[in-house]
Parts: sequence; structure tokens; C-alpha cells
Amino acid sequence: MEWFVRRFIRASLAWLAIGITLGLCMAVHPAWIIYRPAHVHMNLVGFVSMMIFGVAYHVVPRFTGNPLHSRILPGYHWWISNLGLAGMAIGFALQPHAGLHGASFLIAGGVLETIGAYLFVYTIWRTT
Repeated sequence: MEWFVRRFIRASLAWLAIGITLGLCMAVHPAWIIYRPAHVHMNLVGFVSMMIFGVAYHVVPRFTGNPLHSRILPGYHWWISNLGLAGMAIGFALQPHAGLHGASFLIAGGVLETIGAYLFVYTIWRTT
């Protein structure tokens, strides 16, 4: 298994643990419901998407019989997507308290997430 596949799968499990922990905190402290967007993004983008990326990078070359187009781009994708998601989560958490400063993190994180998704699409598209 490629190193970046393992990293995506481990990152997805880490985001799941963080998202579940935040969900538990919201259940214990109902006022923390203001962090729901961060919780949702940690679970959906963090767990679900990162798992899909990792599994796809492993499975698609085997299904198509073609080697992965690039072994470098998935590494960049991993870094960009995880930094982007961290920025988004921080932005969502700060927005109720810091307003525009939170929005800056949110926008930067969203842009990085989008670039990461484009890297994924490009790599898989060129593999098939």
C-alpha cells in the first residue's frame, strides 16, 4: 500500500475521532452547538472524503489496470486537503467569536480544500 493511501486513511480516522469528540462536547454543553459547522465538516470532509480519497488512490489503479498517473500529486493533495480542512474547522470555530478573522480562516481553508479536490480529480482522471 502506498504511503499516501495510509496517510489518507489515518487522517480520516483522526478527523472522525476529533469530530466525534466535538459532537460529544456539544451534547454535554448545549451552548457549544455554535460549533456544529466545524463538527459537520470534520466528519463529512474529514472522515468521509479522506477515506474516499485513500481508498480510491488504492483501488482505481487496480480496477483500471493502469498505474496511478502520479505518485507525487497525492502527497501534495494530502497536505493541502488536511491543512484546508484544519483552516475551515478553525474558521467555523472562530466565526461566532471573531467574525471576519474566522471568515479569513474559513475562506483560506475552503480554497485549499478545493485545490486538493482538483488534484484528486486530475490524478484519478489521468489514471483511468
